[in-house]
Amino acid sequence: MSVAAETRRLIVLGSTGSIGRQALDVVESLAEAARARGEPPPLRVVGLCAGRDGDLLSNQADRFGVAHTALAGGGGRAATFVGTDAAERMVREVDCEIVLGAIVGMAGLGSTLAALELGRDVALANKESLVAAGSVVMSVARRTGARLLPVDSEHAGVWQCLGAIMPGLCPPLTCVGEIARIVLTASGGPFRSWTRVQMARATPEEALRHPTWSMGPKVTVDSATLMNKALELIEAHWLFGVAEDRLDVLIHPQSIVHAMVETVDGSCMAHLGAPDMRGPIQHALLHPRRMAGPSRRLDLRALASLVFEPVDSERFPSVGLARRAMRTGHGAALNAANEVAVGAFLGGRIGLTRIAEIVADVMDAIEPATEPVLAAVVEADESARREARRLVERA
Repeated sequence: MSVAAETRRLIVLGSTGSIGRQALDVVESLAEAARARGEPPPLRVVGLCAGRDGDLLSNQADRFGVAHTALAGGGGRAATFVGTDAAERMVREVDCEIVLGAIVGMAGLGSTLAALELGRDVALANKESLVAAGSVVMSVARRTGARLLPVDSEHAGVWQCLGAIMPGLCPPLTCVGEIARIVLTASGGPFRSWTRVQMARATPEEALRHPTWSMGPKVTVDSATLMNKALELIEAHWLFGVAEDRLDVLIHPQSIVHAMVETVDGSCMAHLGAPDMRGPIQHALLHPRRMAGPSRRLDLRALASLVFEPVDSERFPSVGLARRAMRTGHGAALNAANEVAVGAFLGGRIGLTRIAEIVADVMDAIEPATEPVLAAVVEADESARREARRLVERA
Protein backbone atom coordinates (compact mmCIF):
# COMPACT_ATOMS: atom_id res chain seq x y z
CA MET A 1 0.00 0.00 0.00
CA SER A 2 1.42 3.43 -0.90
CA VAL A 3 2.09 6.10 1.70
CA ALA A 4 -0.74 8.23 0.31
CA ALA A 5 -3.25 5.40 0.82
CA GLU A 6 -2.00 4.09 4.15
CA THR A 7 -4.41 4.09 7.08
CA ARG A 8 -2.76 4.24 10.48
CA ARG A 9 -4.54 2.59 13.40
CA LEU A 10 -4.77 4.98 16.36
CA ILE A 11 -5.39 4.54 20.09
CA VAL A 12 -6.47 7.74 21.86
CA LEU A 13 -5.62 7.80 25.56
CA GLY A 14 -7.51 10.58 27.34
CA SER A 15 -10.18 10.76 24.63
CA THR A 16 -12.70 12.69 26.74
CA GLY A 17 -10.23 15.46 27.64
CA SER A 18 -9.51 18.61 25.65
CA ILE A 19 -6.67 17.15 23.55
CA GLY A 20 -8.49 13.87 23.03
CA ARG A 21 -11.68 15.55 21.81
CA GLN A 22 -9.74 17.79 19.42
CA ALA A 23 -7.79 14.79 18.12
CA LEU A 24 -11.07 13.05 17.28
CA ASP A 25 -12.20 16.19 15.46
CA VAL A 26 -9.01 15.96 13.38
CA VAL A 27 -9.61 12.26 12.62
CA GLU A 28 -13.20 12.96 11.55
CA SER A 29 -12.28 15.96 9.38
CA LEU A 30 -9.49 14.07 7.61
CA ALA A 31 -11.79 11.09 7.00
CA GLU A 32 -14.47 13.28 5.43
CA ALA A 33 -11.90 14.92 3.13
CA ALA A 34 -10.49 11.51 2.15
CA ARG A 35 -13.96 10.17 1.34
CA ALA A 36 -14.59 13.17 -0.92
CA ARG A 37 -11.42 12.28 -2.84
CA GLY A 38 -12.32 8.61 -3.00
CA GLU A 39 -9.38 7.66 -0.75
CA PRO A 40 -9.16 5.64 2.49
CA PRO A 41 -8.93 7.70 5.70
CA PRO A 42 -5.40 8.42 6.92
CA LEU A 43 -6.34 7.48 10.51
CA ARG A 44 -8.69 4.88 12.02
CA VAL A 45 -9.43 4.89 15.74
CA VAL A 46 -9.17 1.39 17.21
CA GLY A 47 -9.07 2.20 20.94
CA LEU A 48 -10.37 4.92 23.27
CA CYS A 49 -9.53 5.51 26.93
CA ALA A 50 -11.09 7.84 29.50
CA GLY A 51 -10.74 8.51 33.19
CA ARG A 52 -14.27 8.73 34.58
CA ASP A 53 -16.62 10.01 31.87
CA GLY A 54 -17.97 6.67 30.75
CA ASP A 55 -21.02 8.14 29.00
CA LEU A 56 -18.93 10.37 26.72
CA LEU A 57 -16.52 7.49 26.11
CA SER A 58 -19.43 5.31 24.98
CA ASN A 59 -20.70 8.06 22.68
CA GLN A 60 -17.25 8.44 21.14
CA ALA A 61 -16.98 4.69 20.60
CA ASP A 62 -20.34 4.70 18.79
CA ARG A 63 -19.37 7.74 16.71
CA PHE A 64 -16.13 6.19 15.47
CA GLY A 65 -17.12 2.53 15.45
CA VAL A 66 -14.53 1.60 18.09
CA ALA A 67 -14.72 -1.85 19.65
CA HIS A 68 -12.09 -1.42 22.37
CA THR A 69 -12.54 1.08 25.21
CA ALA A 70 -10.78 1.56 28.53
CA LEU A 71 -12.11 3.32 31.64
CA ALA A 72 -10.13 3.99 34.78
CA GLY A 73 -13.23 4.65 36.89
CA GLY A 74 -16.72 6.12 36.76
CA GLY A 75 -19.92 5.05 35.07
CA GLY A 76 -21.27 4.50 31.58
CA ARG A 77 -21.62 1.37 29.51
CA ALA A 78 -19.23 -1.46 30.25
CA ALA A 79 -15.76 -0.82 28.81
CA THR A 80 -13.44 -3.49 27.40
CA PHE A 81 -10.77 -2.64 29.97
CA VAL A 82 -11.61 -1.27 33.42
CA GLY A 83 -9.43 -0.15 36.34
CA THR A 84 -6.45 2.05 37.06
CA ASP A 85 -4.28 0.07 34.63
CA ALA A 86 -6.95 -0.07 31.90
CA ALA A 87 -5.06 2.23 29.52
CA GLU A 88 -1.85 0.24 29.78
CA ARG A 89 -3.63 -3.08 29.23
CA MET A 90 -5.42 -1.74 26.17
CA VAL A 91 -2.16 -0.48 24.65
CA ARG A 92 -0.58 -3.91 25.16
CA GLU A 93 -3.52 -5.89 23.76
CA VAL A 94 -4.93 -3.78 20.90
CA ASP A 95 -2.83 -3.59 17.74
CA CYS A 96 -2.09 -0.14 16.36
CA GLU A 97 0.61 1.94 14.68
CA ILE A 98 0.32 5.08 16.82
CA VAL A 99 -0.82 6.00 20.33
CA LEU A 100 -1.93 9.49 21.33
CA GLY A 101 -0.91 9.91 24.98
CA ALA A 102 -3.18 12.64 26.36
CA ILE A 103 -3.81 11.41 29.91
CA VAL A 104 -2.96 14.27 32.28
CA GLY A 105 -0.37 13.74 34.99
CA MET A 106 1.60 10.73 36.18
CA ALA A 107 -1.43 8.56 35.44
CA GLY A 108 -0.30 8.54 31.81
CA LEU A 109 3.19 7.19 32.42
CA GLY A 110 2.43 3.45 32.42
CA SER A 111 0.56 3.49 29.11
CA THR A 112 3.22 5.70 27.49
CA LEU A 113 5.96 3.28 28.50
CA ALA A 114 3.88 0.31 27.33
CA ALA A 115 3.51 1.82 23.85
CA LEU A 116 7.20 2.63 23.62
CA GLU A 117 8.19 -0.86 24.79
CA LEU A 118 6.16 -2.25 21.88
CA GLY A 119 8.02 0.05 19.48
CA ARG A 120 4.91 2.07 18.65
CA ASP A 121 4.94 5.75 17.76
CA VAL A 122 3.66 7.93 20.60
CA ALA A 123 2.10 11.32 19.86
CA LEU A 124 2.94 12.78 23.25
CA ALA A 125 0.62 15.27 24.92
CA ASN A 126 1.40 13.97 28.41
CA LYS A 127 4.39 16.14 29.30
CA GLU A 128 4.44 14.84 32.86
CA SER A 129 5.78 11.48 31.66
CA LEU A 130 8.97 13.17 30.47
CA VAL A 131 9.17 15.64 33.35
CA ALA A 132 9.01 12.91 35.98
CA ALA A 133 10.63 10.01 34.16
CA GLY A 134 12.50 11.48 31.19
CA SER A 135 15.57 9.26 31.54
CA VAL A 136 13.41 6.12 31.69
CA VAL A 137 11.13 7.12 28.79
CA MET A 138 13.98 8.11 26.49
CA SER A 139 15.95 4.97 27.31
CA VAL A 140 13.00 2.76 26.29
CA ALA A 141 12.36 4.78 23.10
CA ARG A 142 15.98 4.53 22.01
CA ARG A 143 16.10 0.82 22.76
CA THR A 144 13.00 -0.05 20.73
CA GLY A 145 13.32 2.61 18.03
CA ALA A 146 9.93 4.12 18.89
CA ARG A 147 9.33 7.73 17.92
CA LEU A 148 8.06 10.44 20.28
CA LEU A 149 5.98 12.88 18.22
CA PRO A 150 5.43 16.17 20.12
CA VAL A 151 1.84 17.38 20.43
CA ASP A 152 2.40 20.48 22.56
CA SER A 153 2.30 23.46 20.18
CA GLU A 154 5.69 24.71 21.38
CA HIS A 155 7.49 21.39 20.95
CA ALA A 156 5.76 20.79 17.62
CA GLY A 157 7.11 24.18 16.59
CA VAL A 158 10.65 23.36 17.73
CA TRP A 159 10.48 20.03 15.90
CA GLN A 160 9.45 21.71 12.65
CA CYS A 161 12.16 24.39 12.97
CA LEU A 162 14.79 21.72 13.61
CA GLY A 163 13.58 19.96 10.47
CA ALA A 164 15.35 22.63 8.45
CA ILE A 165 18.65 21.51 10.00
CA MET A 166 18.02 17.82 10.62
CA PRO A 167 15.43 16.84 7.96
CA GLY A 168 13.24 13.83 8.63
CA LEU A 169 14.38 13.21 12.19
CA CYS A 170 11.99 12.68 15.12
CA PRO A 171 12.59 12.75 18.86
CA PRO A 172 14.34 11.36 20.75
CA LEU A 173 17.03 13.67 19.36
CA THR A 174 20.38 15.05 20.40
CA CYS A 175 20.62 18.57 19.03
CA VAL A 176 23.70 19.19 16.94
CA GLY A 177 26.30 21.83 17.78
CA GLU A 178 24.77 24.24 15.28
CA ILE A 179 21.88 24.89 17.69
CA ALA A 180 22.66 27.85 19.97
CA ARG A 181 19.32 28.20 21.74
CA ILE A 182 15.75 26.93 21.75
CA VAL A 183 13.08 29.42 22.86
CA LEU A 184 9.57 28.45 23.92
CA THR A 185 6.87 31.11 24.09
CA ALA A 186 4.20 31.55 26.76
CA SER A 187 1.01 33.56 26.49
CA GLY A 188 1.43 34.83 30.04
CA GLY A 189 -1.99 33.51 30.98
CA PRO A 190 -4.72 35.56 32.66
CA PHE A 191 -2.34 37.13 35.19
CA ARG A 192 0.35 38.46 32.85
CA SER A 193 -0.14 42.05 34.06
CA TRP A 194 -1.16 41.29 37.66
CA THR A 195 1.05 42.10 40.63
CA ARG A 196 2.15 39.31 42.94
CA VAL A 197 -0.18 40.67 45.62
CA GLN A 198 -3.11 40.48 43.20
CA MET A 199 -2.10 36.97 42.11
CA ALA A 200 -2.08 35.82 45.74
CA ARG A 201 -5.79 36.71 45.92
CA ALA A 202 -6.74 35.12 42.57
CA THR A 203 -9.66 32.70 42.58
CA PRO A 204 -9.82 29.38 40.69
CA GLU A 205 -12.50 30.92 38.45
CA GLU A 206 -10.12 33.74 37.46
CA ALA A 207 -7.26 31.31 36.88
CA LEU A 208 -9.41 29.24 34.53
CA ARG A 209 -10.15 32.21 32.22
CA HIS A 210 -7.29 31.72 29.81
CA PRO A 211 -7.12 34.53 27.22
CA THR A 212 -6.01 32.36 24.28
CA TRP A 213 -6.23 28.58 24.68
CA SER A 214 -9.03 26.18 25.59
CA MET A 215 -7.59 23.50 27.91
CA GLY A 216 -8.50 21.31 30.85
CA PRO A 217 -8.53 22.82 34.38
CA LYS A 218 -5.15 21.46 35.55
CA VAL A 219 -3.29 22.62 32.45
CA THR A 220 -5.09 25.99 32.52
CA VAL A 221 -3.97 26.64 36.11
CA ASP A 222 -0.45 25.58 35.14
CA SER A 223 -0.59 28.17 32.38
CA ALA A 224 -1.69 30.83 34.87
CA THR A 225 1.36 30.15 37.07
CA LEU A 226 3.67 29.47 34.08
CA MET A 227 4.25 26.01 35.53
CA ASN A 228 3.03 24.69 32.19
CA LYS A 229 6.01 26.40 30.57
CA ALA A 230 8.32 25.08 33.26
CA LEU A 231 7.16 21.53 32.50
CA GLU A 232 7.61 22.20 28.78
CA LEU A 233 11.22 23.33 29.32
CA ILE A 234 12.00 20.01 30.97
CA GLU A 235 10.13 18.18 28.22
CA ALA A 236 12.19 20.01 25.57
CA HIS A 237 15.37 19.07 27.42
CA TRP A 238 14.51 15.38 27.00
CA LEU A 239 12.90 15.44 23.55
CA PHE A 240 15.62 17.40 21.82
CA GLY A 241 18.69 16.58 23.92
CA VAL A 242 19.31 20.21 24.87
CA ALA A 243 21.04 21.33 28.07
CA GLU A 244 19.32 23.75 30.45
CA ASP A 245 21.57 26.66 29.45
CA ARG A 246 20.39 26.44 25.82
CA LEU A 247 16.67 26.66 26.70
CA ASP A 248 14.72 29.85 27.27
CA VAL A 249 11.18 31.23 27.62
CA LEU A 250 9.65 34.47 26.35
CA ILE A 251 6.19 35.87 27.08
CA HIS A 252 4.27 36.28 23.81
CA PRO A 253 0.61 37.18 24.51
CA GLN A 254 -0.58 36.77 20.90
CA SER A 255 0.32 33.02 20.91
CA ILE A 256 1.26 33.21 17.23
CA VAL A 257 4.97 32.39 17.45
CA HIS A 258 5.11 29.06 19.26
CA ALA A 259 8.85 28.43 19.31
CA MET A 260 12.16 29.71 17.94
CA VAL A 261 15.44 27.98 17.18
CA GLU A 262 18.62 30.05 17.05
CA THR A 263 21.70 28.73 15.29
CA VAL A 264 25.32 29.56 16.08
CA ASP A 265 25.65 31.69 12.95
CA GLY A 266 23.01 34.13 14.23
CA SER A 267 20.02 32.87 12.25
CA CYS A 268 16.68 32.47 14.03
CA MET A 269 13.90 30.24 12.74
CA ALA A 270 10.42 30.68 14.16
CA HIS A 271 7.29 28.56 13.93
CA LEU A 272 4.10 30.57 13.52
CA GLY A 273 0.54 29.30 13.62
CA ALA A 274 -2.95 30.18 14.78
CA PRO A 275 -3.61 29.26 18.43
CA ASP A 276 -5.43 26.04 17.56
CA MET A 277 -4.24 22.73 19.03
CA ARG A 278 -5.71 20.77 16.14
CA GLY A 279 -2.73 21.85 14.02
CA PRO A 280 0.04 20.32 16.15
CA ILE A 281 -2.15 17.28 16.91
CA GLN A 282 -2.58 16.61 13.19
CA HIS A 283 1.13 17.14 12.51
CA ALA A 284 2.07 14.54 15.11
CA LEU A 285 -0.52 11.99 13.98
CA LEU A 286 0.27 12.25 10.26
CA HIS A 287 4.02 12.94 10.24
CA PRO A 288 5.61 13.20 7.71
CA ARG A 289 2.45 13.70 5.65
CA ARG A 290 0.88 17.14 5.19
CA MET A 291 -2.84 17.37 4.48
CA ALA A 292 -5.54 20.02 4.70
CA GLY A 293 -7.22 19.74 8.08
CA PRO A 294 -9.61 21.53 10.45
CA SER A 295 -7.06 23.82 12.11
CA ARG A 296 -7.57 27.57 11.74
CA ARG A 297 -5.35 29.36 9.25
CA LEU A 298 -3.06 32.21 10.27
CA ASP A 299 -3.80 35.61 8.72
CA LEU A 300 -0.64 37.70 9.09
CA ARG A 301 -2.44 40.74 7.65
CA ALA A 302 -4.69 40.80 10.71
CA LEU A 303 -1.75 41.11 13.12
CA ALA A 304 -0.93 44.62 14.26
CA SER A 305 2.22 43.56 16.12
CA LEU A 306 4.01 40.69 17.84
CA VAL A 307 5.03 41.35 21.45
CA PHE A 308 7.78 39.52 23.34
CA GLU A 309 8.60 40.05 27.01
CA PRO A 310 11.00 38.44 29.49
CA VAL A 311 9.58 36.28 32.28
CA ASP A 312 9.27 38.07 35.63
CA SER A 313 10.85 35.48 37.92
CA GLU A 314 9.42 37.09 41.07
CA ARG A 315 5.81 36.78 39.91
CA PHE A 316 6.40 33.53 38.02
CA PRO A 317 9.05 31.47 39.87
CA SER A 318 8.07 28.22 38.12
CA VAL A 319 10.55 28.61 35.26
CA GLY A 320 13.41 28.92 37.74
CA LEU A 321 12.18 25.80 39.51
CA ALA A 322 12.30 23.92 36.19
CA ARG A 323 15.90 24.98 35.61
CA ARG A 324 16.76 23.77 39.10
CA ALA A 325 15.00 20.45 38.48
CA MET A 326 16.98 19.88 35.27
CA ARG A 327 20.24 20.48 37.13
CA THR A 328 19.42 18.36 40.19
CA GLY A 329 17.14 15.60 38.87
CA HIS A 330 14.07 16.80 40.81
CA GLY A 331 11.67 16.47 37.86
CA ALA A 332 9.50 13.85 39.58
CA ALA A 333 9.30 15.93 42.75
CA LEU A 334 8.42 19.11 40.87
CA ASN A 335 5.70 17.39 38.88
CA ALA A 336 4.15 15.52 41.82
CA ALA A 337 4.15 18.50 44.17
CA ASN A 338 2.60 20.68 41.50
CA GLU A 339 -0.21 18.19 40.85
CA VAL A 340 -1.09 18.09 44.55
CA ALA A 341 -0.84 21.87 44.94
CA VAL A 342 -2.95 22.63 41.86
CA GLY A 343 -5.63 20.26 43.13
CA ALA A 344 -5.59 22.06 46.47
CA PHE A 345 -5.89 25.45 44.75
CA LEU A 346 -8.82 24.32 42.61
CA GLY A 347 -10.43 23.02 45.80
CA GLY A 348 -10.05 26.41 47.50
CA ARG A 349 -7.57 25.16 50.10
CA ILE A 350 -4.53 27.28 49.13
CA GLY A 351 -3.85 30.47 47.18
CA LEU A 352 -2.39 30.60 43.67
CA THR A 353 1.08 31.82 44.67
CA ARG A 354 1.33 29.09 47.28
CA ILE A 355 1.57 26.49 44.48
CA ALA A 356 5.15 27.38 43.52
CA GLU A 357 6.12 27.76 47.18
CA ILE A 358 4.96 24.22 47.93
CA VAL A 359 6.84 22.88 44.90
CA ALA A 360 10.05 24.60 46.03
CA ASP A 361 9.66 23.33 49.61
CA VAL A 362 9.08 19.76 48.40
CA MET A 363 12.17 19.91 46.18
CA ASP A 364 14.13 21.03 49.25
CA ALA A 365 12.75 18.21 51.36
CA ILE A 366 13.19 15.04 49.27
CA GLU A 367 16.03 13.34 47.47
CA PRO A 368 15.99 13.52 43.65
CA ALA A 369 15.37 10.48 41.45
CA THR A 370 18.88 10.19 40.03
CA GLU A 371 18.70 6.52 38.98
CA PRO A 372 17.27 6.02 35.44
CA VAL A 373 14.89 3.30 36.61
CA LEU A 374 11.12 3.43 37.07
CA ALA A 375 11.22 2.33 40.71
CA ALA A 376 13.31 5.37 41.66
CA VAL A 377 10.90 7.69 39.84
CA VAL A 378 7.88 6.14 41.56
CA GLU A 379 9.53 6.45 44.98
CA ALA A 380 10.37 10.12 44.37
CA ASP A 381 6.85 10.78 43.11
CA GLU A 382 5.21 9.17 46.14
CA SER A 383 7.53 10.94 48.59
CA ALA A 384 6.86 14.29 46.94
CA ARG A 385 3.10 13.79 47.06
CA ARG A 386 3.19 12.91 50.77
CA GLU A 387 5.27 16.00 51.55
CA ALA A 388 3.08 18.24 49.37
CA ARG A 389 -0.08 17.00 51.08
CA ARG A 390 1.52 17.65 54.46
CA LEU A 391 2.34 21.22 53.43
CA VAL A 392 -1.19 21.78 52.11
CA GLU A 393 -2.64 20.62 55.42
CA ARG A 394 -0.48 23.17 57.22
CA ALA A 395 -1.63 26.02 54.95
